[in-house]
Amino acid sequence: MIYDLPRTVKIGGIEYSIESDYRAILDILIAMDDPELNYQEKTLVSLEIFYPDFNSMPPEDYAEALKKCYWFIDGGEEPDNTKRLKLMDWEQDFRYIVAPVSRVAGQDIRAMDYLHWWSFLSMYMEIGECTFAQIVAIRDKKTRGKPLDKFERDYYRRNRKIIDIKTKYTQSDYDIMTAESW
Repeated sequence: MIYDLPRTVKIGGIEYSIESDYRAILDILIAMDDPELNYQEKTLVSLEIFYPDFNSMPPEDYAEALKKCYWFIDGGEEPDNTKRLKLMDWEQDFRYIVAPVSRVAGQDIRAMDYLHWWSFLSMYMEIGECTFAQIVAIRDKKTRGKPLDKFERDYYRRNRKIIDIKTKYTQSDYDIMTAESW
């Protein structure tokens, strides 16, 4: 059991500072979902955001550094590599997540100078009934092919834009889709 909120991790026997604020981790998660970046670019962006002194880190430590980054993002647990349904998108859903997390925090988290990612995660897990919970519940039923009840069908019909997870396209995809020479 880990009681402390870590702000450093040890890699190759050296203690490295980490960006432990929730905003930095959300930036990493958004980068990991960026279709414009390949796996290597996503890895480098993640490491550069997470480790303020990344440029001083020896390349042979990058794999361990990435594992520690994922460990931190997963709240100090070993990453669960099982494939899960995508029921939320941090970038698309942030405006629906921030209010209930702020309610749990007792203040607007966006106004806080610093909020440790693990504290954010704990608050996120306690958001309870809210718009975001309704969105995720409908996404879950739709993804699993389960029928929506009358209220959910009506809610989905009126709020489809916020419920459907938007497909992220690369710039070249957009160029193809908007080409006038068809």
